[in-house]
Amino acid sequence: MKTKQIIKKARGFTQPYRVEKGRHFRLKDIDPGDTMGFGDEARPQAQELLARGIPLLAELQDRLYAHNQWGLLLIFQAMDAAGKDGAIKHVMSGVNPQGCRVSSFKTPTPAELDHDYLWRCAQALPARGQIGIFNRSYYEDVLVVRVHPELLARQKIPPALVTKHIWKERFEDIRAFERYLGRNGVVVCKFFLHVSKQEQKRRFLERINNPEKNWKFSANDAAEREHWNDYQQAYEDMIRHTATPEAPWHVVPADNKWFTRVVVAAAIIETLAALDLKYPEVGRTKLKELAAAKAALVK
Repeated sequence: MKTKQIIKKARGFTQPYRVEKGRHFRLKDIDPGDTMGFGDEARPQAQELLARGIPLLAELQDRLYAHNQWGLLLIFQAMDAAGKDGAIKHVMSGVNPQGCRVSSFKTPTPAELDHDYLWRCAQALPARGQIGIFNRSYYEDVLVVRVHPELLARQKIPPALVTKHIWKERFEDIRAFERYLGRNGVVVCKFFLHVSKQEQKRRFLERINNPEKNWKFSANDAAEREHWNDYQQAYEDMIRHTATPEAPWHVVPADNKWFTRVVVAAAIIETLAALDLKYPEVGRTKLKELAAAKAALVK
């Protein structure tokens, strides 16, 4: 399969789940179990696309690094056990580690709470030629902090600034921040891995029943299920207010991990391919240097 064919197929996988204007977006319109009609008999075809896409992704990353003008920021958000870690691991398996950095954002430290909520993520933004991956991000501050308002008090914001408009204001700030990044050559590509409550339960039980996966489970994971509906509303509101053509959301069905990984890989390939990345052209002076070096080596 040629590069153009892979890119064309990639677009077919991403378009149903790409959200650029979220005003009328409804989370229930995306089925967490959707596989675009790929049943068990067609699953190998989808996996073949992923297998062929990984080397292409590595090539595109190499061009990104050599081109050294664009940066790519990939943001992953999801409920627990939706498969963020696995998607990052499998999709980015062929990427050169020198050109990629994964940053995971958990509970803010006291030092981080002394700064604005964007600060800690801003420290980890990718440089030109690099891919930065955020496993959770500043979006936690319009998700978990919204579901658990007591966490907002820890952020030391002057009380006069904590009004009923705070979430709307944060959405405005995030849109402005991502627009700023785009205007400076950092392309933002965002993924919400949409897992069902039933599938999350199955994966939690698997982690409990399998000794080799016990380390993945914590009591807090189960406790957060009590707030499932609140989180679903928060995610829907987040996507509605922060999906833009410059920084779209990809709401990816996550009940079938193999399908999730295909869609994520397709979206990254499509994003990089659209940048028309090229290796730097070599001028006459450089060509003379290469010719002289070759002559000396041959001699």
